[in-house]
Amino acid sequence: MSVGFIGAGRIALAMSRGILKTGLIKPNRITASAPRGRGNSLMELKKLGANTTIDNRECVRASDIVFISVKADLVPTVLEEIHPVVDKSKLFISVAAGVTIDAIQLSLPAESRIIRAMTNTPCAVGTAATAFSAGNHATASDSRVAMELLSSFGYCVQLDESMLDAVCGLAGSGPAYAYVFIEALADGGVRMGLPRGLSTRLACEVVLGAARMVLDTGDHPSQLKDNVSSPGGSTICALHGLDASGFRGLVIDAVRDATLRTTELSELANQGIGVKQRQTLLPNGSSATGKGQL
Repeated sequence: MSVGFIGAGRIALAMSRGILKTGLIKPNRITASAPRGRGNSLMELKKLGANTTIDNRECVRASDIVFISVKADLVPTVLEEIHPVVDKSKLFISVAAGVTIDAIQLSLPAESRIIRAMTNTPCAVGTAATAFSAGNHATASDSRVAMELLSSFGYCVQLDESMLDAVCGLAGSGPAYAYVFIEALADGGVRMGLPRGLSTRLACEVVLGAARMVLDTGDHPSQLKDNVSSPGGSTICALHGLDASGFRGLVIDAVRDATLRTTELSELANQGIGVKQRQTLLPNGSSATGKGQL
């Protein structure tokens, strides 16, 4: 099995590192493509032993499974570029935020096998939170392969595609929310006299331990919170301050805002794909390349 990444940004590098750590795929079976210049991770991927190229079509030819890991606004251009070298032997897994399976299908040959996934950067350390949905032409075997690959760097679940924008708002963007919380928690420790390094380590261990408690005990977070909050104690006093500042509502709003923005990006990408498709068609409905309608 060979894997390709069209787009060599942070998420492609993180996924590659996660996959390689498991030994599921050897480095020389990975190919990544991106334009020349700064802003990509081709050099880092090359250091991992992966093949690199500036030609997206070369990446597709070399790969059984192709990850589309570019930003949503670049997806229409990328799909138009690779269309001539796509055949039914390729499985496409898109991690482009908000870009729907139907939108991708419009710009690839009929019956192309497509899976849409949403992951996050902790995949680089094997602790991702990933969800995916399979397109109509993806087989049960394709879903199993996707689950195997995506589970190689953390938790993975298969969902209906209608839930993926919300997954992006929660899990895709979630690490950033957690980093802000860890930073603020550490700042609080520094404010009260703890050394910066120790304060940051304690903040990380607190978040890590709390998450593990939720997962291992199966108890509701509110129950675990109550277990820490002694009547009249320091914790309930602090929680009162958080509630008074609207902390809980701000977090909920963050997930909502990220989800809505993902949906907006989806609409923009779909419009772009529609424009690209119309530009490749002649007035009589045949394609500008002479290969017929997509």
